[in-house]
Amino acid sequence: MRVVKKKERSVNIPTIEEVENEQKRLRHQAVYQRTLRGTIAVLLVVAAISVLVATLWMPVLQIYGSSMSPTLEAGQIVVSVKTNQLKTGEVVAFWQGNKLLVKRVIAGPGQWVDIDMDGNVTVDGKELTEDYLDVKALGNCDVDLPHQVEESRWFLMGDNRDVSVDSRSAAIGDVSKDQIEGKIVFRIWPLKEFGSIQ
Repeated sequence: MRVVKKKERSVNIPTIEEVENEQKRLRHQAVYQRTLRGTIAVLLVVAAISVLVATLWMPVLQIYGSSMSPTLEAGQIVVSVKTNQLKTGEVVAFWQGNKLLVKRVIAGPGQWVDIDMDGNVTVDGKELTEDYLDVKALGNCDVDLPHQVEESRWFLMGDNRDVSVDSRSAAIGDVSKDQIEGKIVFRIWPLKEFGSIQ
């Protein structure tokens, strides 16, 4: 940098190299700010879309309690898909008052359900093969058996039959289509168990 004296006052005049370095710094700063604003905008859009998808089409749920053990354990996070087409054996989430519960579809509208003292379940006279259970049990059952499922409703049971409060209890009973939030299709947490729900 050259120093020029003028009337006993020194004036600093930048060199060409210093001017070029300052221009580079300003250009870099402008590019950085544009990139940062663009990245934030993209992240906000992605977050908004994720919230919309999670709310409208694929709700993400955390499992509490042990009523679906061993299939689903407390603390696991699952994804559900909104659907009106349910099949026996599928796991669904449904609203009971202000609580969201997760159970397995055992029977559909109009079907007859019976459960013996050993916990063997029959639907329309045919015994279900329930490989997903650790232990069979009659559990908390205060509905009259055999039980015919009401129209437009579903008979649901937890996989941990000893502790699950489900359609076997008059407190819940048959679950209407309007109560059903969606079908549980995927486990996303913990990562070691990442995958589809059988």
